[in-house]
Amino acid sequence: MIQGTVTTDGVPTVSLAVGGKTWTATIDTGFNGDLELPEALRPFVKPRFLAPTEWLLAGGQRTIEDTYEVEFSFDGEILAAEATFVPDDSILIGTGLMNQYRLTIDFVAGTVLLERLI
Repeated sequence: MIQGTVTTDGVPTVSLAVGGKTWTATIDTGFNGDLELPEALRPFVKPRFLAPTEWLLAGGQRTIEDTYEVEFSFDGEILAAEATFVPDDSILIGTGLMNQYRLTIDFVAGTVLLERLI
């Protein structure tokens, strides 16, 4: 189980420890991939190049990004996940990584809960 909070701007987040640092990860239900990671995490997740991947973004915009298989620590386990890397300092968690979880976001209470079901 992973617990998090909803920011004052209404963004659901959780904290994840990766590479000896705690990172804020945004739960992005509009992202059907697994992960978007900061470049700074590349040395810690053992990336293996898979292929260029085309993504359809909000508003119909398309982009192509290199996709990697990474070893990512999530909810106490090391998972094989697909990730892209970006030059900023936040993590996006997509629905692909949460496909065995129940996601509960309580905007009034400001809480986020990810419960593994499988």
